[in-house]
Amino acid sequence: MRNTFVLLFFTCFLFQSCGLKKDVIYFQDNESSQLEMINYSPAKIQSNDILSISVSSIVPEAAIPYNMDKYSIPINNSDLLKLQGYLVSKSGAIVFPVLGNIHVAGKTPSVLETELKGRLQKGGHLLKPIVNVRVLNNKITILGEVNNPGTYNYSESQLSIPQAIGYAGDLTIQGNRKDILLIREENGKRKVFNIDLTKTDWFSQPYYYIKQNDLLVVNPNTSKVRSAGLFGKATDLLSLFSVILSTTVLITN
Repeated sequence: MRNTFVLLFFTCFLFQSCGLKKDVIYFQDNESSQLEMINYSPAKIQSNDILSISVSSIVPEAAIPYNMDKYSIPINNSDLLKLQGYLVSKSGAIVFPVLGNIHVAGKTPSVLETELKGRLQKGGHLLKPIVNVRVLNNKITILGEVNNPGTYNYSESQLSIPQAIGYAGDLTIQGNRKDILLIREENGKRKVFNIDLTKTDWFSQPYYYIKQNDLLVVNPNTSKVRSAGLFGKATDLLSLFSVILSTTVLITN
């Protein structure tokens, strides 16, 4: 009887260990994704974005009127930089010095750079202007089973989902790596993507890279759900173990 019980116990332990390893290791099929092309679509400017637009030219003094911070000293603080930026209105426009009202929503920063450069040059404003456009308030919210949930600002033009999860300190052991939700709003519509971090088949998808205001939700795994419900207390686990032991004794006798 004792040998039977010991064998049953270690069998359950081994099955649990194998299942746990399979559930927590990232990108288990990584060999099949090494040559895949990433389907990346650049993020587009949207309402409530704050833009930093700098203009320079062959004659530096000539570009001064086209810069919002022309009378300010250089600032390294990101919050103060936002105060100097261009806030995109609900209608998707900004008021640019000299050029006036410009519709920017739906355009990528690089497209806007090209458009402003063309207007300044063709309109006879500047000779060979250089325009640089950046979004200052890029942010992502990460909730659920991560070590540091919250909202994070980022300055990169391309931030991947694994990098974003790194901002939040990685998943906890209770996080379900096969059940990650990415919630994204595009063109007034909300889209939800399901991501399995144990696989790499989503590496080539457009949602591999984060976009402004994305929401990542890491759902709890089965163990966490059980601990919050039926098996929430240590006494419950002991009771369950006692039932299993008693059943084993009855079967083997």
